[in-house]
Amino acid sequence: MTVKITIDCMGGDHGPAVTVPAAVNFVRSHPDAHLMLVGIEQAIRAQLKKSKALDEPRLTVVPATEVVAMDDPVEVALRKKKDSSMRVALNLVKEGEAQTCISAGNTGALMAVSRYVLKTLAGIERPAIAFAMPSQKGYTTVLDLGANVDCEPEHLLQFAEMGHALVSAIEGRERPTIGLLNIGEEVIKGNETIKRAGELLRASTLNFYGNVEGNDIYKGTTDVVVCDGFVGNVALKTSEGLAKMLSDMIKEEFTRSLSSKLMALVAMPVLKRFRKRVDPAQYNGAALLGLRGLVIKSHGSAEAYGFEWAIKRGYDAVKNGVLERLVRAMDENAPSARDAGTSATAADASANAAALQPNPSPNPPDASGTAQHTKA
Repeated sequence: MTVKITIDCMGGDHGPAVTVPAAVNFVRSHPDAHLMLVGIEQAIRAQLKKSKALDEPRLTVVPATEVVAMDDPVEVALRKKKDSSMRVALNLVKEGEAQTCISAGNTGALMAVSRYVLKTLAGIERPAIAFAMPSQKGYTTVLDLGANVDCEPEHLLQFAEMGHALVSAIEGRERPTIGLLNIGEEVIKGNETIKRAGELLRASTLNFYGNVEGNDIYKGTTDVVVCDGFVGNVALKTSEGLAKMLSDMIKEEFTRSLSSKLMALVAMPVLKRFRKRVDPAQYNGAALLGLRGLVIKSHGSAEAYGFEWAIKRGYDAVKNGVLERLVRAMDENAPSARDAGTSATAADASANAAALQPNPSPNPPDASGTAQHTKA
């Protein structure tokens, strides 16, 4: 099976200078992948020429005339830039010409445009951003990381279902454990939203571990940790800041004197292994879950190596049938909890099944959505 991936080449802090070389490297190491490079055609072709990939048959250039800037308001991305690289790339997924979209663009704009173009799965009220954070046992999938600042208990249940589907698909774990992020492990702790969410999770058929605390993310206590977007984003940014501080402090100490520099040489193999283990580039790529299509958000500041990892996350999601598993999870994993108050119904299951069917007319629209394709 050929995995068709669309790349928003203009997104992020660096644009085609990063996204195109990453795409070239990825397609050369994955013979079953076909990448569609969306953006300003001249800029993309210039980078392809530098990478000596102008004649690569599995790279297709899809022109777009506009770019969503990193500081553009959501309204601009939605209403005024209808031929942006972001919008065109997402339309390719909507029309069935691609199976996933990778973008390093403006997070708010990407979430809003994705929701507008692809729509949410039936039974999902709000999409969530899921990210793999390193832990002592590998990594812990945490969601939501910023898409939804305020959440109801039912939303947290839906996040748990989506996290279950993602981890079971990618990791092959039939019943991944689910933790609810709280200020303590005791059932009586937390605000009313968290307490009610805990009740819904305990009533579900998900493998609910119980409440977990922030340090459990790094212990790997559970496979999935669920929280609202405000808490999740703070946890993510705090973790990134801590990692940067520790890295700088280690470097500072090893360069403080001649003797410490000599010790650094001795410790270099260990330091390299440690750096590889916690390298944030290898964890780049957050999935936007709950949409009728697969979308992967890369860090805007990612270099080519990191962006290539984001492409790989999208590729793995397609190969492992994450979207299909998500639909099944919504239909199977929490029937009793839904009876207690969530909105999924038999009609939702039918709608989700229909959403997975390929579009019988996959040709994208013109300037109002997707431009015509040209081979690289």
